[in-house]
Amino acid sequence: MFSQSELERYARHIVLRDVGGPGQQKLKAARVLCIGTGGLGAPIVMYLAAAGIGTLGLVDDDHVSLSNLQRQVIHGTPDVGRLKVESGRDAVARLNPHVAVETHAVRFTAENARALTEAYDIVVDGSDNFATRFLAADTSFAVGRILVTAAVSEFDGSITTLAPHLPGHDGSPNPSYRCLFPEPPPRGLVPACAEAGILGAVVGVLGTLAATEVLKLVTGVGEPLFRKLLMVDLRSMRFETIDYRRSPATVRPSLD
Repeated sequence: MFSQSELERYARHIVLRDVGGPGQQKLKAARVLCIGTGGLGAPIVMYLAAAGIGTLGLVDDDHVSLSNLQRQVIHGTPDVGRLKVESGRDAVARLNPHVAVETHAVRFTAENARALTEAYDIVVDGSDNFATRFLAADTSFAVGRILVTAAVSEFDGSITTLAPHLPGHDGSPNPSYRCLFPEPPPRGLVPACAEAGILGAVVGVLGTLAATEVLKLVTGVGEPLFRKLLMVDLRSMRFETIDYRRSPATVRPSLD
């Protein structure tokens, strides 16, 4: 049941034909793990909180720095020096007190990935490095969780949704992250944000798209980006989608 304040807060969802009261109840019951509370994580967390996701898990061991504030809009100048998960938790509380926040002030590693992933219904990866992306993808596959994963660079980005543990609409297995990218690129080949720079609003676009995918998955609305990679070039404002398939060599990862 919703309180009167929740009914008013979520009124635009409740009157939305494809969401309605039942969809909002699904959002309230959902548990979503957000890996990273930085550039991509900021809009992901805020839009999921605003939408009424019942429980958000925030994973990040980093502290807010002044250079983050050009794009990481969940944090403010007074938060410099604070743990990002604590700053993110407070931002969610200001926006929507009906959302429970579970903070994990740790790096997402092989040692904790399974326990963190299994504790939530859906995982959304807003990390800034390939090692974490591959770990999130392999772990989600192994324990049977859907993963929304996005990446950005300078003026562009990409996003896909992964469910390799589930069959697709045609009955064949969905592809894994490694069907798209078999191995991480060699260290140093892809420059980090601190080296190459990034237009601040780019993470807002890709993070909002990632949040939208999560909301679709929870409510059952629309068609998720299964088997599709959406590529966004914001310098020219081009959006392109490419299809990809399951590799015959794909096997479910073992975390033992």
